[in-house]
Amino acid sequence: MVNFEFSEDEIRFRDSVREFAKRYIEPKWVEIDEKGRIPLDLIKKMGEQGLFAIPVPEEYGGMGGTMVMAAIAVEEIAYHDPSVAVAVYALLNNGWPLALALFGQEEAKMEILPKVASGDAFFGIASTEPQGGSDVAGIKTVAKKVGDKWIVNGEKSYISGVREIQELPEGGGFFFIAKTEKAVWSHKRITAFALLPKWNGKIKPGWKPTVFEEIGRHGISTGGFTLENFEIEDKYRIGEVNKGFYLVLQGFNIARTLVAAATIGSARWALDRAKEWLTTRKLFQGRPIASFEGISFKFAELYTELEAARYFVYKAAWMIDNTYLTKDPKFKPYDLNLPVAMAKLKAPEVTTRIYEEVLKWFGAYGYTKDCNLYRGWLGTFSYTIGAEGAQNIMRYIIARDVLGSEAVRNVWVKEEE
Repeated sequence: MVNFEFSEDEIRFRDSVREFAKRYIEPKWVEIDEKGRIPLDLIKKMGEQGLFAIPVPEEYGGMGGTMVMAAIAVEEIAYHDPSVAVAVYALLNNGWPLALALFGQEEAKMEILPKVASGDAFFGIASTEPQGGSDVAGIKTVAKKVGDKWIVNGEKSYISGVREIQELPEGGGFFFIAKTEKAVWSHKRITAFALLPKWNGKIKPGWKPTVFEEIGRHGISTGGFTLENFEIEDKYRIGEVNKGFYLVLQGFNIARTLVAAATIGSARWALDRAKEWLTTRKLFQGRPIASFEGISFKFAELYTELEAARYFVYKAAWMIDNTYLTKDPKFKPYDLNLPVAMAKLKAPEVTTRIYEEVLKWFGAYGYTKDCNLYRGWLGTFSYTIGAEGAQNIMRYIIARDVLGSEAVRNVWVKEEE
């Protein structure tokens, strides 16, 4: 049976998140975007509200919820901060903690996840390197095992949360991948770790961060870092040696679903602003703008596309719950690739189209900073550009899974394997 309704528990949860976001996030979101900082006291409040580690089991300090609930939370947060900075902070600290809970070692999970859930520490993803993000098999960072530690050297770039790790009381880190053999192009020589550059309030030696200046979603930092003989204890290794490629791709499926949830929350806010404008703004002898079919028909199309994107998002979240949390044997991790790619493809691109049209409907006012629509446009556009997976990679995944891998696979990939 197909059920398109949230359960009573999910509705109550959505309403509690909405009330929290309206009270604590909505009044501050423009200031957050202007100043380029999510206040630490807001992060702490979000932790106390249970907005981090939602799908992580309670024994690891999580909320014991579901991915559907995490998607609900991220969508609602993005509605009240359409620049999506606060939503991105929330999605990172829900998606990647779940990946750690699924694949990490017991000692590391018990140590890291409660601090992330409380808002005292950050846990995101660090896979992208200066030479490219989508080419995961082409990373050059190397980890070498020496005794019970790994010595890591390399560089990561375009990583969210670099500044926050330095400022949060406990610090935090990333779901991190490195080559564990000679750094040649291969997906078979990658191992995953929980990299903690600052932990228990102390910055570890060998980590040299930098923060970039971006055009949008200013509240959460994006930066990079180099690692010079950085030590990682083996207890922080995630999964088996040389199996990190497969684990990080599963983590991306979780994170991409929440990325899509963030963009639809922001897009919903934009369409609500448009609805107010189109029904109250009057021209040509008192006619509301909505009375012109060139506008109202386009609104109808965009509204429909957004609803379709929401369907993709919640179907993907539901499948993740069945795969990892309820462990329904009918669902396998590979089955997530197609629904997640469709959600990540559809939601950001629909959101970009919505903002472009709504800004035009607002006319000259839309081009002013007073309007604030541009903040949502620039923030969500980062995911059309390709953060958490380039859009053409989503198209490749969909084509591969529908048409068959042999039909669409590039020759050079086949030769490498």
